[in-house]
Amino acid sequence: MRIGVQAHLLSTRPGYRRTGVSRYIERLLAALSTSLAADDSLVVYAGTDAAAQPWFDPRWDRRGPPSPTERPTGRALWEQTVLPGLARRNRVDVLHGPVNVAPLLAPCATVVTVHDLAYLRLPDRLPTGRRRYFAALTRASVRRASRVLAVSESTKRDIVELLGVPPEQIAVTPLAADRSFRPVTGEALEVFLGEQGIVRPFVLSVGTLEPRKNLPTLLRAFARIAAEMPHDLVLAGPEGWMTDEIHETRRRLDLGDRLRFTGYVDAEALPAWYSAADLFVYPSLYEGFGLPPLEAMACGTPVITSDVSSLPEVVGDAGLTVPPTDEMALAEAMRRVLGDPAIGADLRKRGLERAKRFSWEQTAALTMAAYRDAAG
Repeated sequence: MRIGVQAHLLSTRPGYRRTGVSRYIERLLAALSTSLAADDSLVVYAGTDAAAQPWFDPRWDRRGPPSPTERPTGRALWEQTVLPGLARRNRVDVLHGPVNVAPLLAPCATVVTVHDLAYLRLPDRLPTGRRRYFAALTRASVRRASRVLAVSESTKRDIVELLGVPPEQIAVTPLAADRSFRPVTGEALEVFLGEQGIVRPFVLSVGTLEPRKNLPTLLRAFARIAAEMPHDLVLAGPEGWMTDEIHETRRRLDLGDRLRFTGYVDAEALPAWYSAADLFVYPSLYEGFGLPPLEAMACGTPVITSDVSSLPEVVGDAGLTVPPTDEMALAEAMRRVLGDPAIGADLRKRGLERAKRFSWEQTAALTMAAYRDAAG
């Protein structure tokens, strides 16, 4: 079987595109490489900038334009007009669209991964262009696809309810924390703390700054307990979109040096950030999967997250969950974990065990099974 993967969101530049779906594509391709049968091959449609990166496996057959296609308009046009012809010439049997959309005129079976349906669940939290693009092309892509991949059972339910896809056409392929996400301790952690100038304990949140992450609620909850705790609050992630409310809340609360924005953090540095934190908080309004809480658990950090969408499915009983818009409940949960070492120790133990249930090898195996079903 010859498998094509539309990998143009393999971003190579720091920023929000290097998080989330870019990491999904990168880790999935790496895991697929080890699960191919002798008569399987992988065609990766990506620009030369991605192919030049050290993580790009030379065994992957790269095809596509020489220039980057990270700009949404150029990428969408290339995907829908040029890629079908390339797939025909490359004799691809199954073409995978790993980010909600696949070519509608593909000459072969298609598989599409749906990460979330935020554009339907939270339409006012996305820029208009992004919302319209996904509204038009995701619905058409899943109807055309031979198989649809959902990154969680929650996302599968959304696809059935909101897009009308039969449940038997959908395979759930959960994400995983990379093996590099493990506790950083001892001298390595001390060096990291010194390099970052960290002198006080801190609470961490990781993710692109955008409305769905619900960071104003986290800021207000932290402000409620700041006088009782020695901790700072660190928000690690690139500037995304529609961030006015976040910055206005920051100015109004006036937390001073108790609040730190790191900007984009490279994946290689994230395990140290997670490991150094006393608590990880992720109050998102909606997630298709929610990778940061799983990464935090893999690093041994206690987790508090929302009780909505896929997040309870990811953390299980290894994290505390609260209603995402209840800042008092969030503040009380933070107070409990930070004020009681026994609760933190129990969550660390549970989180480390929970994270072991997810692996990219499992994701790749489930994805390969969907490719074979699609190809017939």
